[in-house]
Amino acid sequence: MANIVLKVLAFCLLLDICLFYGVMVALRTLWTIIRHPVRSFKIKPRNTPPACLDDNSLGSHAYLRTKTLKLHYVSNGDRSKPLMLFLHGFPEFWYSWRHQLRAFADDYRVVALDMRGYGDSDKPKGIGAYALDNLTSDVRDAIPALGHSSCVLVAHDWGGAVAWRFAHDYPDLVDKLIIMNSPHLKRFEEVISTSMKQFKKSWYMFFFQLPYLPEFICRMADYAWIKAAFCKPPMGVRSEGAMTDDDIEAFKYNFQQEGVATATINYYRAAMRYPPAREPKHPVITSPTLLIWGEEDQALCIELTEGMDKYVQDVTVKRVPDASHWVQQDKPQEVNQIMREFLKGN
Repeated sequence: MANIVLKVLAFCLLLDICLFYGVMVALRTLWTIIRHPVRSFKIKPRNTPPACLDDNSLGSHAYLRTKTLKLHYVSNGDRSKPLMLFLHGFPEFWYSWRHQLRAFADDYRVVALDMRGYGDSDKPKGIGAYALDNLTSDVRDAIPALGHSSCVLVAHDWGGAVAWRFAHDYPDLVDKLIIMNSPHLKRFEEVISTSMKQFKKSWYMFFFQLPYLPEFICRMADYAWIKAAFCKPPMGVRSEGAMTDDDIEAFKYNFQQEGVATATINYYRAAMRYPPAREPKHPVITSPTLLIWGEEDQALCIELTEGMDKYVQDVTVKRVPDASHWVQQDKPQEVNQIMREFLKGN
C-alpha cells in the first residue's frame, strides 16, 4: 500500500510540474501571437529536400528493414571496412553527422541512421512505440541488416541515451563507444534529483509531456525555434559559420515532414511513461568508451561528465572548450581529431 501511495504522489507531482511549464509556455506563446499574429502562423512550404541533402560527398541514401519497421540511412565508404554507426539526437536527423561522414569514410563504412520517427524512417503511432527498449532493438537489428556483426557506435543527445543502454545490453555488438553531450542515464538521474540547476535546464522534458501544445509551438513562425536552438544564444553553436542557412533549411525540412513533430517529441513522453522493463543485462559497460562534451552546453550541466567509473569500465572524457550542445557540428575538426586519437588507441 505504501508503494502505491508513493507512486500516486510522484505522479501528482510530475503532473503539477508539467502543467506549470505548460501554463508558462502557453502565456508566453499567447503574448507572441498578440504581438505578431501574422508571423506566428506563417509556414513556408517545403515540398522538396534542400540540395545539401543530396550532396554525393556525404554518401548514398538507402533503407534497411528491422523486424518491425523500415529505417532510412546515408552510407559512405567501402562496405568491406568496419562499421561506424551514427545515432543522432533531437531535433536532428542523419545530416547532423555530415562532417563525420566525410572524415571517416576512408577507414570505415560510415552509416548515419534516421532513427524511428525522423526523416524518411518509419514513424509508428503511439507513445509506447518510442520507449527505450524499442529504440535499442532498432540498433540491434540494424547492425546485421547492414551486413556487419559489430560496430563503432557514435551517438549524440537522444542517440546517446540509446547508445548507453545499448552498450549495457549488447556489449558484443559494440567494438568502441563514442558519446557526445549525452549523459549516462543513471548519472542523469543522480544529478537531476540533487541539482536544481539541472532540474531547471530540463524544463522542456516536462513541458513535452503535454499533448498537442508542444507540437503547435514547434510549428509557430515557420519553426523559428529550430534556428534559435542551433544558431542563437544561449543554446546555439559558438563557431562562426558552423551552421549555414542551408543547414537550418535541412533541419526545418526534416521536422516539417508529416508525423515527425509528434514522433520525435514522443521520445520524451515515452521516457517518463515507459521506462525500461528491466535493469541492463550488464551493470557496467565493458566496451572502450569516449565521452566528448561541449563545455557550453546550456541543456546539460558539466557535472554529468563526472562519476562515470561506476557505469563504464574504460572511459575517457574529453571536454571541448567554447563548444555548444551541438558539439560535432560546432567544432567538427576538434571532435574528429579526438575521435581519431581514441580509435587509434588499443
